[in-house]
Amino acid sequence: MEFTGTVFFTLFVFVWLTGLTVFVYRLGAHYSKLTKGITNASLTIKKAEEIDGYLKKLHADGLFHFSKFGIVRYNPFSDTGGSQSFSMGLLDGNINGIVITSLYGRSGNRWFVKEVEKGKGKGVELSKEEESAIGKAQSSRA
Repeated sequence: MEFTGTVFFTLFVFVWLTGLTVFVYRLGAHYSKLTKGITNASLTIKKAEEIDGYLKKLHADGLFHFSKFGIVRYNPFSDTGGSQSFSMGLLDGNINGIVITSLYGRSGNRWFVKEVEKGKGKGVELSKEEESAIGKAQSSRA
């Protein structure tokens, strides 16, 4: 009876080890096929080129987002106190955008928006405060 148990156990261990050996061999062959011709250096170069392309695209897209801001507060009327009026320049990476002006007076508040192209008013004349706000926006860090 014991002899049969020992033979059965030995046969089971042999089959188990043979199965594991085949599995490990096939796993190694599959890994070798996947990594054939690939070195650590080629993987690094490919990844760096991928990241470089992504950064260039990201930079090009970012040129069209408002990234530069400048604000000038001032008092346009002598009969009101304080510098509650302002001009704010919002520019993208190509120095295009808008300038928003708020003129505060006793009778109310007026808002003006003017389009900016290449740092100049597009079809409109800019006040000195608006030009100053655009100048501050141009010199701001993006």
